[in-house]
Amino acid sequence: MAKSVELVFDFVSPNAYLVWWPLRELCARRGAELVVTPVFLAGMHRITGNAPPMIRDKEVRGKNEYAQLEMERFIARHGLAKYRLHPQFPFNSITLQRMLVAACEDGRGVDFAEGLLRPIWEEGIDIADPQALGAAIGAAGFDPEALFARAQADAIKQRLADTTDAVVERGAFGIPTLFVPAGGGRESMFFGKERLGQVEEALVA
Repeated sequence: MAKSVELVFDFVSPNAYLVWWPLRELCARRGAELVVTPVFLAGMHRITGNAPPMIRDKEVRGKNEYAQLEMERFIARHGLAKYRLHPQFPFNSITLQRMLVAACEDGRGVDFAEGLLRPIWEEGIDIADPQALGAAIGAAGFDPEALFARAQADAIKQRLADTTDAVVERGAFGIPTLFVPAGGGRESMFFGKERLGQVEEALVA
């Protein structure tokens, strides 16, 4: 059985950026393919009743402060010092996600995701500025006008809705969720960037 790790992904999630390069290194080390599954995180939250931690845990004394400490530790451990919280966070990612669906249909989902993560989460490009976003997409090796046009198609919109529903049915409720095939049609689900060690153990097993 070929090794793979499936990453449930939305550009709006800071954790999608933070987990990306450590996960890429893990996959390379273990000879596993990285598979990106585009979802609309806001839709996942609506379906599951989940919410961003800063909202969900705001009444829990000390919890968000500790979560920030854990994030800082993860950033230091993996050398992600260029990370900056996007100035428009939480931005509307639905058009980006539909473009990602189109890129995935072309077999280039990983390239598209990787090409935009740094402009978004290191450079803080203006998501609402078509020229800035188009330039970033072009620099990643894609035709921004063609991708944007495809993102308006009903089939692409429905595909994003379907993949969002499907990962929720499989147990996902947030990002980063990772799935590792376990043989016999089974899979193991892991949630959180702190679970990379368990993901690696699953790949070895």
